[in-house]
Amino acid sequence: VDHGLQADSAEVAASTAETLTNLGLHPVLTERVQVPQGSMGPEMAARTARYAAFKKAVEATGARAVLLGHTLDDQAETVLLGLSRGSGTRSLAGMPPVRVEGGVTYLRPFLGLRRTDMLDICDAETLTPWIDPTNADQSLMRARIRHSVLPYLEEHIGGDVARSLARTAAVAGPDADYLDEQAREAFERVLLPAGTAVRGIEREDAVLLDRAQVAALHPALRLRVLAAACKAAGGENPGFERLQALDSFTAEYAVAGPVQMPGHVSAYRRRKIVHPATGERLDVLVLVPTRP
Repeated sequence: VDHGLQADSAEVAASTAETLTNLGLHPVLTERVQVPQGSMGPEMAARTARYAAFKKAVEATGARAVLLGHTLDDQAETVLLGLSRGSGTRSLAGMPPVRVEGGVTYLRPFLGLRRTDMLDICDAETLTPWIDPTNADQSLMRARIRHSVLPYLEEHIGGDVARSLARTAAVAGPDADYLDEQAREAFERVLLPAGTAVRGIEREDAVLLDRAQVAALHPALRLRVLAAACKAAGGENPGFERLQALDSFTAEYAVAGPVQMPGHVSAYRRRKIVHPATGERLDVLVLVPTRP
């Protein structure tokens, strides 16, 4: 994938394609992408463009999976990035070895190998890896963690900090997967049927939840259910502060509404709404997209 972010990116892509072809791989595809400019940071923007290219290649070739080259060191950096942002279990879980996204299966077979192991393998196979110069640009957080933070921790804490962080991800990953699965089931239980009549809410794409059932959930599930409801209403995954605000709004009638969530979603409460199937009167949490 040629991101077009450096002057010689086309030459690097062509050289890589030639190397792969000489190794006997077929077909070898080169895709030039446009990295979107906007609210996303440069790394996320590049990832978005790259994964779109992966999906296009899979559809063109019928490939069963995409193999990614992330190493144990990349995993340790990802966990530290999650910690720096105050993220939860999912960020501590780092990058999963197997992930399905957009109908494409992604595999990371090298998560147990150090970056130095990969360089040694390249040397043994007489391969010259491309070292992306942006990896040394410490204006980017990941590069700063790689070149400054992790070495500092290794020096002052001792031990193999990168391996310990990767082990944390291996432990947290199954926990996060289990909680996410339980949250999906809980979301389906508290979701009211589409078309439930709610006064003042005319949009058919609004997401309606049984407020009492949501409030009764364990916090580990409740916050995940509320985040899922925001995304189901067309919004973005909410950060900690907005999610806490929505959680308080769900639990307490003393809190005035609506609550604004990222991605142009507003949350309202409505009382004594009739359930279309049971006739039961419920208090309802309503998440409404505000975009046309």
